[in-house]
Amino acid sequence: MTYQFTIIVPIFNEEDNLVRLGKALNAYVNIASLTTKIVLINDGSTDHSQQFIEQLCSEYAHFEYLEFSSNQGLSTALKAGFDYCSSELVGYIDADLQTTPEDFELLLPYVSTYDLVTGIRVDRHDGLIKNWSSKIANAIRRSFTQDGMDDTGCPLKVIKTDYAKNIPMFKGLHRFLPAMILLQNGTIKQVPVRHFPRTAGDSKFGFRNRLLSPLSDCFAYAWMKRKSIHYDIKKKSK
Repeated sequence: MTYQFTIIVPIFNEEDNLVRLGKALNAYVNIASLTTKIVLINDGSTDHSQQFIEQLCSEYAHFEYLEFSSNQGLSTALKAGFDYCSSELVGYIDADLQTTPEDFELLLPYVSTYDLVTGIRVDRHDGLIKNWSSKIANAIRRSFTQDGMDDTGCPLKVIKTDYAKNIPMFKGLHRFLPAMILLQNGTIKQVPVRHFPRTAGDSKFGFRNRLLSPLSDCFAYAWMKRKSIHYDIKKKSK
C-alpha cells in the first residue's frame, strides 16, 4: 500500500498509555483525509512498552515499529522516523496523548502552502512550573532563531518529508524543527490545537531539560546557522 502520510510516535516507558494510544491512532487512521501509516519508535524503554507495541502492530494493519537497543532521546527517535519514512508527508505526536491525532486534520490543509505546520497548544493543561519553564525556554529560543514560533515544543507537527530528511539532526534539535526548515528556505506556520491533561505515565522532561538544556542547544543552533551552506546553481552542462 502507498501511504501519503506517516505519523512518528517516539515512545519511552509509556506502557500505561499504549492501549489508549493505539485506539486513538487507529481511530484517526480510519477517518484521516490522507492514507496514513503509524510508526511507533521504542526509544529503549525499560518497562513493558515493547510488548504492547508489538501487540498493537499485530492488531492494527497500518502500524509498524522500530526498537532501539538503548535510550537515545527524542531527537534521535525523530531522525530514525524521518529516515524510515517513504511518504510525501511525515508527522509527529507524543505518546502521552496530551495532543490528539484528530488535530492533524487542522494542520494538513496548510501543507500545500507551507513546508512545516506545527500546532500551538491553547488552554494548556500542565502544571505551573511546566508552563512557566516552557514559556521562558520558548522566549530564549525565539531570541536565537527569530522563527516567530510561540510553542515550538508542541508535539504535533506535519513536515514535507524531503525537508525533514535534510535536517542535520543533533540531540536537542527537536526544539528547533521550524527554525531548521527556515534554514532550508522553507516556510512554516503554526495552528491552534487542543491540549489535554496527562492521564497515565510520567513526563520525561523536568526543569533541567525544559530550561537549562534548551539554553545550551540555542548556542549549538546559532553555530549551525552561522556555518550553514547555501548555494544556487546558475548554469550546468546538459
